[in-house]
Amino acid sequence: MEKKDKIKILILDDEKQFTQELSGFFTDSDFVSFEANTIEEGRIILNNNEIDLLILDVRLPGANGLDFLKEVKMQFSYMEVIIISAHGDMDTVIKAMRLGAFDYLRKPFRFIDIQIAIERTQKYLQMQRRLKLMEEKNSLISKTLEEKIDRQFIGVSAPIMEVFEQAIIAANYPEANVLITGESGTGKENIARIIHYSSIRKDHVFCAVNSNAIAETLLDSEFFGHKKGSFTGAITDKMGYFEVCNNGTLFLDEIADMPLSLQSKILRATEEKVITRVGETTEVHTDFRILSATNREIEKRIEKKKFRLDLLHRLNTLQIHIPALRERPEDIKPLVLHFVNDYTTRFNKPNLHVSREVFDTLVKYDFPGNVRELKNMTERAIILCKGNSLGINDFRVKPQKTEDRSQKDEIISLKVQEMKAIQYALKLYNFNQQATADALGIHRDALSRKMKKYNISININKYQL
Repeated sequence: MEKKDKIKILILDDEKQFTQELSGFFTDSDFVSFEANTIEEGRIILNNNEIDLLILDVRLPGANGLDFLKEVKMQFSYMEVIIISAHGDMDTVIKAMRLGAFDYLRKPFRFIDIQIAIERTQKYLQMQRRLKLMEEKNSLISKTLEEKIDRQFIGVSAPIMEVFEQAIIAANYPEANVLITGESGTGKENIARIIHYSSIRKDHVFCAVNSNAIAETLLDSEFFGHKKGSFTGAITDKMGYFEVCNNGTLFLDEIADMPLSLQSKILRATEEKVITRVGETTEVHTDFRILSATNREIEKRIEKKKFRLDLLHRLNTLQIHIPALRERPEDIKPLVLHFVNDYTTRFNKPNLHVSREVFDTLVKYDFPGNVRELKNMTERAIILCKGNSLGINDFRVKPQKTEDRSQKDEIISLKVQEMKAIQYALKLYNFNQQATADALGIHRDALSRKMKKYNISININKYQL
């Protein structure tokens, strides 16, 4: 695509590192980006370039971003403006919207958040329509995402290969909703992306949303969109996530923490594929697929009346569980090598060798943060490494979190032995619990508790020795 056909974005923020990182992301996403760290620099760029979108920080050195917003909208009324701030509140949000801002993001935010905001701008939608008329296969952003995503789910263990196979099966059924479970840091969003980009929906939007990170007052607007003037601050029509994801995929992260007030509306939208914008009565049909994820035991949330059982049934047509990294230590080495290869290229530190002691030590570590922790650990090690070899001292594994696996096996073995002893004694004393307790040297109540713990029932045919 020619440069003149690309969306031009100006990032105005006093943090130079922030503008550089965001500018790099925009460039990789096939936009034209400009950086400014002061109001004066911003004015020069605006006066010399046809900027389509302004990313504007509220707090700037010696200036108020909202005052500059007002100035910009008076001089460049066609320009879209997204306000960002690390100190925002509802008053600031409302004032920004009244002054003409299209959207508001609070720092820190992910690149996917700013991407979604851009996808809702009129300029982006106009370009989408033009691209479709040109019969291009992929949209401006989703194509770039597809090219950049690392589809390979790193690992060699049987459990992780099974997860990958399940993801491919799920991709072949693009109407089926999928619930992805697993501890924090196991790679649930990565699996969701594999499903999306391996399916026939890959040419359309993949939108990732943290179900618990949106202010309750904005839930309806964010998910279902709103009509201009429907509430204070609604100065333009806005598409919600369900419309943005038409023919694509909506990924709901932390689904177990979704507010109850939203769950019934999500259920209806999922069942009927119909939504209504805030302030409108006309129904909008949208074809989307929901992939959701949680690191919590959702059944317990249901028992506490904090999650709807009918919504769970709707969301987990297929379910994929990602085992914790400590349950598949075979994957640690290939993951480390993958991360080392990535970061040595990024940090210009070629030819780094990983010593064997690193792998020998890491496989004994529990990794409570799972793959995310290993990735951060590897990045830190490469940054701090002074030579050409990575040793275990570079990884700084905390000793108190390292558990000897032989000790763990011994603990498991003791539990098995205790269970077998109870089963043997019960059969030996014809399932007389008092006699069994006396033989084992424990109180009968203690025997009852242990039987319940090990799910041992009084069944004469059950324990044949």
